[in-house]
Amino acid sequence: MTPTDRIFAALDTTDLDRALALAGMLAGKVGGMKVGKEFFTAQGPQGTRRIVDLGMPLFMDLKWHDIPNTVASAVRAALPLGPRFVNVHASGGPAMLRAAAEAAAEGGDTRPKVLGVTVLTSMDADDLRAVGVESPPAEQVLRLARLSQDCGLDGVVCSAHEIAALRAACGPDFVLMVPGIRPAWSATGDQKRVMTPADAIAAGADHLVIGRPITAADDPAAAADRIARELEGL
Repeated sequence: MTPTDRIFAALDTTDLDRALALAGMLAGKVGGMKVGKEFFTAQGPQGTRRIVDLGMPLFMDLKWHDIPNTVASAVRAALPLGPRFVNVHASGGPAMLRAAAEAAAEGGDTRPKVLGVTVLTSMDADDLRAVGVESPPAEQVLRLARLSQDCGLDGVVCSAHEIAALRAACGPDFVLMVPGIRPAWSATGDQKRVMTPADAIAAGADHLVIGRPITAADDPAAAADRIARELEGL
C-alpha cells in the first residue's frame, strides 16, 4: 500500500458542487473519499453516486446504530453504491454487528468491509463517564474492538492512541481506520485524541481519515501531497 492509498479525504460538506470539486482536485492524491452523515443527509444516494462515479474508493461513514434488522437493511441498501468501507457503532451489540456483517457478505467479492466505531475521537474519559461508561477510553475501545472482531467485522474505527493495543489484541489483518489525524502544521479543532499522520502509520494504522487539514487548505491537492510525503518510508 502506498502512502497515498492510506489516506481517505473527508468530504464533510452538504454542498454537492463543493464535494465534487474537492474530489476532483484530490483524485490520485488520496486513496479514497469519505462521506458522512452531513453529506449523505443533504445529497442522499444520488449525490453519493456522483462521488463514486469519479472512480475513487468510498468510505460511507454513516455509523449505523439501530435494531439488527434495520442496520442489516441499511447495509444492504448501500451495496449498489459499491463502497469500500461502511461502519456501524460497535456499542449496538452482538446481534446488530453480526447482522451488519451478514448483510455486507451479500455483496460477494465486491462486498464492503464493515468497521465498528469504538469511541469517537471527540470523546475523552469525562465524556464517557457522562454517558455511564466508567472505563477509560483505551479499555472501552479494546472491549468494543474485540466484540467487533468476534462478530465478524473486518476492523474498527479508532483513535491513533489505541493502535498498538488493538494490533496486539486483534492481529495484523484487522483493519484500523483512524480519524482524528492532524499534521503538526494544522489546527487540532474539536478533536481531543489526535496524532500526526506519520506517527499514526508508524504505530500501525491501515488508513487515515483526514478532513480539514486537506479540505480547508488553500490548496487541497498540495496539502494531500505534503501529508503523503510525510508518510514515505514508513
